[in-house]
Amino acid sequence: MAQFYQIYPRSYKDSDGDGIGDLQGIISKLDYLKEIGVTATWLSPIYSSPMADFGYDISDFFDIQPEYGTLADFDELIAEAKKRNIKIILDFVPNHSSDENVWFQKSVKREKGYEDYYMWHDGYVNATTGKREPPSNWLQAFRGSAWEWNDERQQYYLHQFAVKQPDLNYRNPAVVAQMKRVLTYWLDRGVAGFRMDAVPWCFEVLPDADGRYPDEPLSGYTDDPDDSSYLKHIYTQDLRETVEMVFQWRTLLDDYQRIHGGDTRVIMVETYSGLDYVMQFYGNRTTKGAQMPFNFQFIIGGNGDKNNTQLNATGFVKIISSWLSQMPAGQTANWVMGNHDQRRVGSRYGENRIDLMNMLQMFLPGVSITYQGEELGMTDLDISWEDSRDPAACNSNSDIYEQFTRDPARTPFQWSDEANAGFSTNATTWLPINPNTYRKCKGGEFHESQPLELVQAAGGSAKIKDSAVWRHSICECGRQCGGH
Repeated sequence: MAQFYQIYPRSYKDSDGDGIGDLQGIISKLDYLKEIGVTATWLSPIYSSPMADFGYDISDFFDIQPEYGTLADFDELIAEAKKRNIKIILDFVPNHSSDENVWFQKSVKREKGYEDYYMWHDGYVNATTGKREPPSNWLQAFRGSAWEWNDERQQYYLHQFAVKQPDLNYRNPAVVAQMKRVLTYWLDRGVAGFRMDAVPWCFEVLPDADGRYPDEPLSGYTDDPDDSSYLKHIYTQDLRETVEMVFQWRTLLDDYQRIHGGDTRVIMVETYSGLDYVMQFYGNRTTKGAQMPFNFQFIIGGNGDKNNTQLNATGFVKIISSWLSQMPAGQTANWVMGNHDQRRVGSRYGENRIDLMNMLQMFLPGVSITYQGEELGMTDLDISWEDSRDPAACNSNSDIYEQFTRDPARTPFQWSDEANAGFSTNATTWLPINPNTYRKCKGGEFHESQPLELVQAAGGSAKIKDSAVWRHSICECGRQCGGH
């Protein structure tokens, strides 16, 4: 089975000394990916962006962010990866764009064809105060109302993430067609598929006959009215129309393969929803869906606080069984231990279990998806309020930001014992580099064999898993242990 590897480009390898990772840096490390057995790597967004959410706010879906490189650099990456039999998967962000995207600017001006490209609403005037208020109580993921007033258009727009990330309107056929053009454009440039970001947010419930959107009910999980978890998102997430849109994207990719040949183009879907909803993305008897709806059970399973350092064998069995027992027949499992939005595996499961978690991921039946640095045993770095960059943290305050920050798992890759861990020649890097001791002996001297052993273990595990003997053994184990 394939071994997928996530690269967060900003933190992978800096080739030009500006303290930020880039495409040429990735190209320079393709041999490393080949060495550890990677068959495909997906890149977090590299599109043009003002970087309000570090690439997930896209101002141009058809170009490369200049600090990462150029389209020529991207084409070189595709070509060099192909020489090594490594496939490149792009992060596709369908739910929203940047407010600096020309589509949004045209929509603000109500230009023909763009009037309803985004989710607009007049809101309501409060009869008591006389002030205009948002259309509903919906909350964004980064704290506060999901509605923002636009002075020029004199309406509210929906943004389920940052204010600078307006939601696209998927009930508008022009938007659906536009996003399919985005997919086709990058397929034409040689990508092997897409990891689809924040998919459950793509559709919202329709307004009633009077144009009103329903308020979402309180969750009871928190008393903080600005926290997204204050509400149950029954009208803004996990709608059936979203699943059916993924089916359309799968049809597009399959049609592309039929016309242009080559291997199957893959879809990986990001969703932290309940498993009954997640499993729908696989498809059904008549329609194919995503090959890999992400299995986040090793992230959200175990103890509720994501601290699984003391998780016992029964807990591991429960996590593994939760996916295998509900996965539709004939589909392939996938195992995601971590990503750029979550604390690192070594911080959640314990540094003494890093080797175990890496090997377990490789040995489980199906596809493994590894976040950069997990194969080395990288751990979280506590980021100060002053050094915080993540909007999920910066939209809060210095007293509570650590509850929301994703920066600790995004620190630059630790390549060596050189300055800045070999990541960059610049005096500073966009996030601080972890000075932890995973690369050092207790005496403080660099211990070269330790990370190498972890890398070799990862690569060796991948090769073992790919063998016919192992595939037969894991199937026998499944039969004997009831799938556990």
